[in-house]
Amino acid sequence: MSRESRPVSPHLQVYRWQVSNTLSILHRLTGVGLTLGALALVGWLFALASGHATFTQVIWVFGSPPSQLLLIGWTFCFFFHLCNGLRHLAWDAGYGFDRAVASRSGIAVLVASVILTGIFWFVALTGAFV
Repeated sequence: MSRESRPVSPHLQVYRWQVSNTLSILHRLTGVGLTLGALALVGWLFALASGHATFTQVIWVFGSPPSQLLLIGWTFCFFFHLCNGLRHLAWDAGYGFDRAVASRSGIAVLVASVILTGIFWFVALTGAFV
């Protein structure tokens, strides 16, 4: 069979973009973000175990505005991965496969992730519940 006569599998130009596509990609990206954040956490723990001078330098780095944005992003990755994992757990139980329900639950995952991230940082920065 020649290469030109072989059927070609459908690609992106065949499918319409949906919320589920975006959330699937975002779920994978947040998994990578959580892995990188875990490496930063391990670095922070090593600095903590290394002594006051090293820990002070690491705290200075983590306190910088770019690092604060990365920490907020890491927190969003955590909450998105958590909420989307709960959504997948519902799918494993057989709920939410209808296209409309899947789309609404996907948007709910995004909204919940943003709200949970905001609440976490509000509490962390203001000490509201302490």
